[in-house]
Amino acid sequence: MRRFAGVGLHLTMLTGVVISLFPFYWTAVMATNTTRDMYTVPPKLTFGPELMNNIGRLLTNIDFFGSMLNTLIVACSVTALVLFFDSIAAFAFAKFAFPGRNALFGLLLLTFMLPSQLALIPQFVIMVNLDWVGTLNALIVPAAANAFGIFWMRQYISNAVPDDLLAAARIDGCGFFRQYAYVALPIIRPGLAFLGITTFVGAWNDYVWPLIVMVDPSNLTLQVALSQLNTAHNTDYSMIMAGTLLAVLPLAVVFTLFARGFIRDAMKGALRG
Repeated sequence: MRRFAGVGLHLTMLTGVVISLFPFYWTAVMATNTTRDMYTVPPKLTFGPELMNNIGRLLTNIDFFGSMLNTLIVACSVTALVLFFDSIAAFAFAKFAFPGRNALFGLLLLTFMLPSQLALIPQFVIMVNLDWVGTLNALIVPAAANAFGIFWMRQYISNAVPDDLLAAARIDGCGFFRQYAYVALPIIRPGLAFLGITTFVGAWNDYVWPLIVMVDPSNLTLQVALSQLNTAHNTDYSMIMAGTLLAVLPLAVVFTLFARGFIRDAMKGALRG
């Protein structure tokens, strides 16, 4: 019975993996075929020879690499700022007592529960007043910190960073920033890796806010540029899928790099425990 249970568990996991990966496989298949091939019955599930032709039409219709560079700048900047501001704020909330700490954290949780769409109009007005409409600053600065990251890192720091280590650091004369940099930061790397993955993917795939605020065609992000390929009549889906496939590749690289660090540091922590 135990053997059958193990086989059933592995089959269930394998089924979940196949279901999760099939959309990516289907995107790659559509990117290598023509739009006409997508409407065949039964659907074509094998790769075709049209990938380079689709990419050529993609590069002709939009400034793909320019948009990718803009997206890369925004995603890397937002990720770096979020990792710094969220982790240092979470460190203060988790390990330091100050007046109004619980009230401020409760207010932070309230902002986390509010729909992000409510902030679009006020945020746009602020960008207009700062003269940032159409610039990458409008995408980077408002996303420099978020409630989820602070909440996640606070919970992680509360459990991962021992109070005794911080007390010893204070005895040695370490202030707030030295405690953060030399005591907390090496311990919380797995939590930062997870936050980095989610932040980078979210910034890379963000569509609504860039669509509203990026009025300069030279500063379009990749998702907005790809959306311009949709037309009312005769949409070339194979070209769009080729662009989508190229847009996904950097995410796969980032996920692989951060995920390896996350798993490696988590295993080290487990072995130390």
